Amino acid sequence: MPAGSTQWIPTYERACMPACLSCPMFPGKDGAGVVEALGAKVTKFKLGDRVFCSINGRYGTLASLTSAPETRVFPLGENLSFEDGASIGIPYFTACRALILKAKAKKGERLLVHGASGGVGLAAVQMGRELGLHVVGTAGTDEGISLVKATGAHEVFNHRDPKYLKNLGTEKFDIILEMLANVNLDKDLTLMNPRGRTIVVGSRGPTQINPRNLMMSESSVTGVALGTSTEEEWAELAAHVVAGTESGWVKPPVHKVYSLEEASQAHHDIIHSKGAQGNLVVRVTE
Repeated sequence: MPAGSTQWIPTYERACMPACLSCPMFPGKDGAGVVEALGAKVTKFKLGDRVFCSINGRYGTLASLTSAPETRVFPLGENLSFEDGASIGIPYFTACRALILKAKAKKGERLLVHGASGGVGLAAVQMGRELGLHVVGTAGTDEGISLVKATGAHEVFNHRDPKYLKNLGTEKFDIILEMLANVNLDKDLTLMNPRGRTIVVGSRGPTQINPRNLMMSESSVTGVALGTSTEEEWAELAAHVVAGTESGWVKPPVHKVYSLEEASQAHHDIIHSKGAQGNLVVRVTE
């Protein structure tokens, strides 16, 4: 056990595709469970603590035991289940980095979450409400729309409706969180208020934009990658998210829980999903 690390049983793991790593390796970046052992320099946790984590490396959370640096492990209160805990890491830290560190959201601003029914989108809806923003979301299925509404969005639109841009109304947005920039970014640039900020969280290819739409409003486009966070930024993100778990606004929607034997099916379902409806979680141990 390396000094400064915490080891625990990750009772649940949020399904996600691993980066390309050489074998042997264990997939899984987010997890939750109970502390089973401590590194020599660990001071923030004790044996038996309920925790969640967000880690990156060869040995992930899809295993009965794993280890993680103390700085990537966080307390999980009794008000949240292990399924909830396994759904916090990447979605909530990414939403926090996007809204607070990059967009510098201010109370009363209008937020569009473009693709709000996935893990990051739903976290952003909850965080936006907590920050006092007017939150508008989009989703591509009736189930996704219902979930985004239930999660707290003031308004929700179907982005597969050819007229959805008109349906968004005449009021533009101060912040746009974009989950599929290769499809939507050019449209986003026309939806921003002066000094607006589009934060790119996801993209699956190249796109074309008209830069004049940025010039006329002096708006901006900023990319977000959670893995680029410094240690100081991780600490700031953790402070916001852990405070949210304690106050109650962090409520990760869990769509489905799989057994360990069904882990490959969980990854298959993510890849072939026709519309996100919350988090998919793998139960590693009972």
